[in-house]
Amino acid sequence: MKSQDTPFEGGPMDGRVLPVLLGPTGHPPKTYRIPVPDPDGGPATVLVYRRVPRGHSRRLGLVQGWKYRYDPDDTTGGRLRWPWSRPTAPAAPPPDTPPHAPRSGKPGDTNE
Repeated sequence: MKSQDTPFEGGPMDGRVLPVLLGPTGHPPKTYRIPVPDPDGGPATVLVYRRVPRGHSRRLGLVQGWKYRYDPDDTTGGRLRWPWSRPTAPAAPPPDTPPHAPRSGKPGDTNE
């Protein structure tokens, strides 16, 4: 398989360049997860880096290459998001919110 030396920006890996395997399209993966073991034997910490363009060409604006930027607030959990899958459940409304009255009729009608 083909690999590309990709720089990392921010976080503990700042300034390092690692060879990253390229996918079938010739691009590195959108997210790069690095598990870091806990020295006390606890659960491992996962560092998440997101792929961003390294630069653009002047004339056509094409992407010159990729780099990874540290994302400390990752909330995706590493799951794939398919267009046909259901979104994650939103937070429930507070219990003191009154229920909405059902609508009936046309917008200008009054219920008399």
